Amino acid sequence: MSAPARRAYGAVTAAYWAFMLSDGALRMLVLLHFNGLGFSPVQLAWLFLLYELAGIVTNLSAGWLAARFGLTSTLYAGLGVQIGALMALSMLDPAWSIPASVAFVMAVQGASGVAKDLAKMSSKSAVKILAPDGDGLFRWVAWLTGSKNAVKGAGFFLGAALLALAGFQAAIWGMAAVLALILLAVVLWMPDGLPRGVKGAKVASVWSKDVRINRLSLARLFLFGARDVWFVVGIPVYFQSVLSDGTAEGRREAFFLIGGFMALWIIGYGAVQGMAPRLCRGEATHQARLWSGILVPIPLALAALALVAGGPSGWLTLTLVVGLLAFGFVFAVNSSLHSYLILAFAKAERVTMDVGFYYMANAAGRLIGTLLSGLSYQWGGLELCLATAGAMAAASWAVARGLGDPPARPAPDRGCGPQA
Repeated sequence: MSAPARRAYGAVTAAYWAFMLSDGALRMLVLLHFNGLGFSPVQLAWLFLLYELAGIVTNLSAGWLAARFGLTSTLYAGLGVQIGALMALSMLDPAWSIPASVAFVMAVQGASGVAKDLAKMSSKSAVKILAPDGDGLFRWVAWLTGSKNAVKGAGFFLGAALLALAGFQAAIWGMAAVLALILLAVVLWMPDGLPRGVKGAKVASVWSKDVRINRLSLARLFLFGARDVWFVVGIPVYFQSVLSDGTAEGRREAFFLIGGFMALWIIGYGAVQGMAPRLCRGEATHQARLWSGILVPIPLALAALALVAGGPSGWLTLTLVVGLLAFGFVFAVNSSLHSYLILAFAKAERVTMDVGFYYMANAAGRLIGTLLSGLSYQWGGLELCLATAGAMAAASWAVARGLGDPPARPAPDRGCGPQA
């Protein structure tokens, strides 16, 4: 890789890290702040629905925008929109009614969802363009995705800590200021090396005609739905009910514990993603089928244990922690394999559109998972929440069984890239 390409990759990675730190912190701030105000699980889920819905629309259009105006333009736009969303959220008035608060936060979260997917599509597409051939693609995308999720996990803890120590308003303004400085630095020092855009790019070309990409995208939809069914509302609300005694001090301690667990989960998830090329052996699509099958029994077993427990208990809480960490390990390998395969399947001349289409499916899965997280927990408690996650993991496995092989490339000396 040339020196300009390395500098471009470094700048993209730094910008993506900064964005994901703020994204993780903002999610935890919103969840814990409004849960403390007495919002129900369904109301909490509504806060994030537009965030995920915006991702569906953004990913479809972002691929075309990047093809038309260049990857740096969409990356800068993602950071700028996130700063605007943070500043808008700081205007939330505690005196507003619950419906007004929900509507306002939904709108702000929608803008944040647009920002996230502009930044994500730009960063992932840049890897396809800048990474060396052979097994380098899998290793580079695994490292970018893994490090991003580790940073986002730190953001979960940062958000909980800022809420407990500085309060909601100060935390929001602090994050907006830091992100503005980072955007300024990236704009000033971004080197050449990324595509500038092509005037002839057509909006209709964002739809993929590759059966492998369509199937992979559907498997991704169910995979992320299986995670967010328990991750967005169910488990944080359950832990809050177990860990908080209802006092201000008890809630503050619960914020740290819940934020710490969610941060540990995301950081561990990111670390495993970075290790995925060493954990997998053999052809990548075979590994995707294998690991998606391994994921299925974990949430189903946890749902059965929650049903046996009949309510919150110490042994159940400990078992959930261990079981969800195991879920995170297997989920991370699946996610890393998917992230490699979309870039392996995508053609270089339409990489932004194929990646945008794939992440549109990712956002759709998160949207469905977010909605089902609130509904399943409200209707059937933790047991139904985890059982729904198991059903979606099973659907992902069923779709992944039909994946075709990626294009032939030189055989890697390690990892689960394609074999010659």
